[in-house]
This record gives sequence, C-alpha cells and structure tokens, in this order.
Amino acid sequence: MAKAAAKTTASSSVGRRPALAGRAISAAGVKVEVLPAAERMSLRAPEASLAALSKALGVTLPKKPKTSASKAGRTALWLGPDEWLVVDEAGKDPLADCAKVSVLHSSVGISHRNIAISVAGPGAEATVNSGCPQDLSLEAFPVGAASRTILGKAEIVLLRTAEDAFRVECWRSFSDYVFTFLSEGARDAAG
Repeated sequence: MAKAAAKTTASSSVGRRPALAGRAISAAGVKVEVLPAAERMSLRAPEASLAALSKALGVTLPKKPKTSASKAGRTALWLGPDEWLVVDEAGKDPLADCAKVSVLHSSVGISHRNIAISVAGPGAEATVNSGCPQDLSLEAFPVGAASRTILGKAEIVLLRTAEDAFRVECWRSFSDYVFTFLSEGARDAAG
C-alpha cells in the first residue's frame, strides 16, 4: 500500500510539459527559439462591436488586412474581416476582459492550442521564406504586419515584430514540424 500511495503522490505533482520546451537553435545570422507561454484568444465580432471590445481589451482592434496593434504586452492581429487573434504576453486573460462586454462577439480561449516561435536576426526573413510563399520584404510586410499563411504544409499566423524578427504562431500539434522546418531554413539562410 505504501508503494501505491507514493505513486499517486508522484503522479499528482507532475505538471504538463510545454511543447518544444527549451528548444532553440542558432545559425549564422538567425536564431530560432520557443517563446514563453502567453494567453491567447480567438475573437470574432461585427463592426458594431469593435469599439466596446477594443475598450475592454485595452488595444484597438485593427480593421485593415495584414495589420496588428499592440499595447501593454497585448497584441491584436487582424486575420479576417471579422476575426482577430489576441495574444497577451503579460499574463492577463483577454477572455476575461471580453466576458465583461455585452456586445455581440465570440471569444474562445486558445492558449493551450497554440505555441509561438521567434525567428530573429539578419537571416530571419530568408528563414521564414524557406517555407512561406508570401513576400516578406519590408516594403510588402512591414513591422507590425500580420497574416494567416502557411509554412511548408502547416498553417501559421505570422507577425513581423521588428525589421529582422518574426513571431510564428502555430498549433501545438504542428509545433515540432514548424520548429524543425524553421531550423532547416535557418541553416540554409546561414549557408
């Protein structure tokens, strides 16, 4: 019986290990690494609800394609005419903020579904372009640009965070594929 009690205690203290925990690679001119956990929400809303939702979230929901808006660690990325991905890196729950609003909207917490990967350095654009068909030049995809696109065979949400840096959001189930693809792209960009 003591063995059974010890097993129960040990298994109850085991936490969920984050996908890709601790993975990072560096190649000449580019670094690919997993970003810390963040709160995420998928938001759908009509035009008439945007002002109230923006006020509740503390960030103005962008209305133009391929744009984003950030404030106090929270970023809203435009994904479609009535769709946004809201990422909060400060640990605040955007879902709770939207729950206080009575305007028409649909908000779904997706924090455990997604994982974020940073691609940074002079070779970042070439690394992401190794599997993403979009024009990622600064003229076509400036800092703050965001879009839902593909990397290889996986759907991603891409955000340009600096001239030489990107945030790649992907589903946890595709994270190993996306990380490996970016790692290979980084090696190719360095070569």
